This record gives sequence, C-alpha cells and structure tokens, in this order.
Amino acid sequence: MAIRKIATLGHPVLREVARMLTREELASPKVQSFIDDLVETMHDANGAGLAANQVYEPIRICAIEVRNNPRYPYKPNFPLTILVNPEVTPTTDDTFLNYEGCLSVPNLRGEVRRFTGVRVKAWDRQGNEVELDVKGLTAGTFQHEVDHLDGKVFLDRVEDTRSLATWADFERHHMAAFVERAKALVAKFGS
Repeated sequence: MAIRKIATLGHPVLREVARMLTREELASPKVQSFIDDLVETMHDANGAGLAANQVYEPIRICAIEVRNNPRYPYKPNFPLTILVNPEVTPTTDDTFLNYEGCLSVPNLRGEVRRFTGVRVKAWDRQGNEVELDVKGLTAGTFQHEVDHLDGKVFLDRVEDTRSLATWADFERHHMAAFVERAKALVAKFGS
C-alpha cells in the first residue's frame, strides 16, 4: 500500500469524467492494489471520502468512511464502503445546505445544496452488486464523491459564493450554526 498524491483544483484530471470498469479490470491485482492505496490515502488525509480521479486515476471508484474523523466531528460514523461504477439517484425532493470542503480544494469551504436521501447502485470491490439508501449528512458525502467521478467539484454547486470561507474562518464564523443544522439532520435521519 502507498499514500498517493492528491490532485488539487486546476489539474485537468479533476474535470475528467471517470471511465467505467469491467469486472475483469476490477479483479486485477493492479486495481485491487489501487483500491488499497485509495483507502490509505483517504485515511492519511483524514478524508470522509476520496474518488479515484483525485489521485490521478480517472476510473469510477471511490471510497467513503467516517470513523471519528477530526476534520468532521459532526459527521456520523459510516463504515468503509468502496463503490465501483456508482450511480446516485435522489429518493426525495428534500434538500439541505451542506457546508462542504474537499481534499482537492484545500482550505476552502462553501455551502452546497444536497438531497437528504439518495439510492446508490454500484459494485463493491469484489464486483458484487450493492444497493444502498443513504440519508442526511451521509447522503451528502456520497453525492460529493460521485460528483468527482463526473468531473465536478463542490465549487461547481455552491449557490451563493458569499458562503465561501477558509477553514479558519468557517470554524470562527460559520461552524457553530452549521453544526446545529448537522445535528438536526443526524437526529432526523440517524446519519
């Protein structure tokens, strides 16, 4: 396993639509080793998720996990989940404003409207079909990571650029209000 370099805003790989994988490619030692690297890199950077194109591999794989994350103390824990060729479909018209950041957009956060519930269809790392219904803040994380695979970053979805803030100013001026909203979502959806 290896920690990979994370692409930052401006690198063309972040704007590529990641290509689908076949089950044969997924089963290859090269791709399985890449998944290990993706997870190790996500853990090293304290990310809640990481998409393959964020580490210069434009293939449709992302990892999501929240485990007492110091960057996101308000996010509920979610077990390590590997998604291959994921598709996300809203299960509701209800939305919330999520104050998002991104490992590929260091030191910047902003409010993004996300659906409160989504259905995710994908393969796991063994190529088995999985279908998940996720809600609340966790649904926002899934939408964020799949956006990466579609060549989008959270800045593309910021509705009001006045919500943009450095990490320090987010903590100083916006975090308390956002944490209250986040707690309400967690209380409502459990995630």
